[in-house]
Amino acid sequence: MMHYSPLTDPCPLPYDPFKSCTVPRPIGWLSTISSDGVANLAPFSQWQNLTFDPPMVMFAANQSVLGGRKDTVVNAEQTGWFVWNMATWDVREAVNISAMALTPDVDEFKRAGLTKAPCIDAPGPRVAESPCHFECEYLQTVRLPGNSEIGTVDMVIGRVARIHIDEAIVGDDGKLDIAAIQPIARMGYYDYAVVRETFEMRIPGATEAEAAGLEGKT
Repeated sequence: MMHYSPLTDPCPLPYDPFKSCTVPRPIGWLSTISSDGVANLAPFSQWQNLTFDPPMVMFAANQSVLGGRKDTVVNAEQTGWFVWNMATWDVREAVNISAMALTPDVDEFKRAGLTKAPCIDAPGPRVAESPCHFECEYLQTVRLPGNSEIGTVDMVIGRVARIHIDEAIVGDDGKLDIAAIQPIARMGYYDYAVVRETFEMRIPGATEAEAAGLEGKT
């Protein structure tokens, strides 16, 4: 079996396998608005939920190839809000366009041909074409130094203050129909994945309370 230290050894493969091992990664397709009113939209592949009571999330943003911190981080800190929009198969091309490195004066909603939907609490817009949204109240940024300027990362933590769900994606059982939604996920290299099939596994011996918690029963 091949092994090496990414801290001290050169990678023995022509392409770094790190991002292709931690897969699939949910996409944090995040919309914000700047302090001077410019809407911003960008996907982050280092995004995850942290806890559920109350629901909290995080995203990690490396420094911009244009220099300095990403617009999403700056906007979240200045306005106190960011919005997660579910990235799906139907909007995959728009997700890709919004990944372009652009200056802060560019509105990625317009560039990607997307419709802005108003939020209730957050000052910025949601992606109307997305079926699920979290309005997230900014909590804090943890800055982790990297070996290079771009390698330095801002880990942003937020509390989910409001959830939007398109009722068309809710099944008769009251659960989201994930196979019908077809969310996309980030892989390594230039690769993505799409969820079109799901399966269920229940933990053997779980108590009723444990099972309810895992299933998200309210």
